Amino acid sequence: MNAHLIAACGVGMASLAGMLKERGYRVTGSDANVYPPMSTQLENLGIRLFSPYSAENIPPDADLVVVGNAVSRENPEAREAARRGVPTLSMPQAVARFFIGERESIVVAGTHGKTTTTSLAAWSLFSLGADPSFLVGGVPKNFPVSYRLGEGRHFVIEGDEYDTAYFDKGPKFLHYRPRVVLLTSIEFDHADIYRDLEHVRESFRKLAAILPPDGLLVACADYPDVVAIAREARCPVVFYATREDALPAGSAFGAWAVRGTGESGGMTGFRMNGAGRSLDFRFLLPGIHNAANAAGVAIVLMGLGFPPDRIARTFERFAGIRRRQEMVGEFRGILVIDDFAHHPTAVRETVRAVRGRYPGRRIVAVFEPRSNTSRRKVFQREFVAALSEADEAILAGVFGAEKIPPEERLSPEEVAADLRAAGRPATVLPEVERIVAHLAETCRAGDLVLIMSNGGFGGIQEKLAAALSGPVGHSSQGDIPGSNPG
Repeated sequence: MNAHLIAACGVGMASLAGMLKERGYRVTGSDANVYPPMSTQLENLGIRLFSPYSAENIPPDADLVVVGNAVSRENPEAREAARRGVPTLSMPQAVARFFIGERESIVVAGTHGKTTTTSLAAWSLFSLGADPSFLVGGVPKNFPVSYRLGEGRHFVIEGDEYDTAYFDKGPKFLHYRPRVVLLTSIEFDHADIYRDLEHVRESFRKLAAILPPDGLLVACADYPDVVAIAREARCPVVFYATREDALPAGSAFGAWAVRGTGESGGMTGFRMNGAGRSLDFRFLLPGIHNAANAAGVAIVLMGLGFPPDRIARTFERFAGIRRRQEMVGEFRGILVIDDFAHHPTAVRETVRAVRGRYPGRRIVAVFEPRSNTSRRKVFQREFVAALSEADEAILAGVFGAEKIPPEERLSPEEVAADLRAAGRPATVLPEVERIVAHLAETCRAGDLVLIMSNGGFGGIQEKLAAALSGPVGHSSQGDIPGSNPG
């Protein structure tokens, strides 16, 4: 059979393309722009990509068209598929139909931490010999690609609350036939499709409602909305929290308190107390938020029957995710770290985690408002509080600012002014080249530059590395080969 994927360079769509090819499909794809890292993954898999969109891109013998959620009804390829009567599915529908099937689906959902937590769960099951399948919205360092088709009974998948397709405005995770859900957090996000926090809650309520009575919900009680929604589930619920006062009293199926036990040898230690036991774990990623996510994975794995000592050994070998607190390098004694943080909670916890891992370094936070929520002023005050955790903040211009009405748009200038009023140095530099030049001129040995954006950010990582690698006082402002334009 021949499958054609519209918007194939998205992480989920590119993973689906690889899975279909591994199953024997002939696969083609298209996107408005062909861009890495997923275009590279598709090229390595021998999947042909077309750009821009055109009705002619769909092969004459196409048996199936899969559309990404960024594709509109008026997309020329979507219109051509409808004209020809080619069966059309969304990405989540295709994953559920062709790959989850009767497998035991483990869905990792929540506002924060999905990619890292899904990857840890997938790696742990693999390392424990369960031979799982998985699909994750990032690039796990323990695997060559962002998906896997195993022979085991488990399918681990990142459950996104974003909408599904132009013909299905419900959240993706409702398609994944969950038997086990790990719910990390609930906060307002995706301001382009959700009206308010209550609208977000509605989606997660639907997820809890479809869990079967013999399923399992593992829920982080640090978030009150998680607790409220978990209480509506028909299945057993196990809570965990980093604050003991957050754990619900009288939890029928158990509750675990999680606390950090310190940094040692580049590893984060944490302890879980519950069910009459005290369990110790270590893993590579810094910060109590990462420890909490790992604790949730440990509870899921124990629920599947794996002993804690074996789980602990798998955690120690988890290498992490690309662009999640990933070290770009150290140049002239200046450490550069790249992260995907774009929500104020994620920004705050990332800065705190980095400070805990690298005590004594001056942290310069470089933030690009790029997500559909961060570009709006809905969290303007929260971004001030989050960025004040750093020693200095540099804000880029709002990405695609012209698409956001001025009265709704985040003001980096106001954020910077509020930071300065609170005693934190803060600067707005709209262009990547100016940010790079500023950092190259002002950073000194011992500093740590933390880059945060959920997009390419104009290739700032490579440009900054080149500038800091040059002679002191000189910054390279030209294009760097291989950089990912924003």
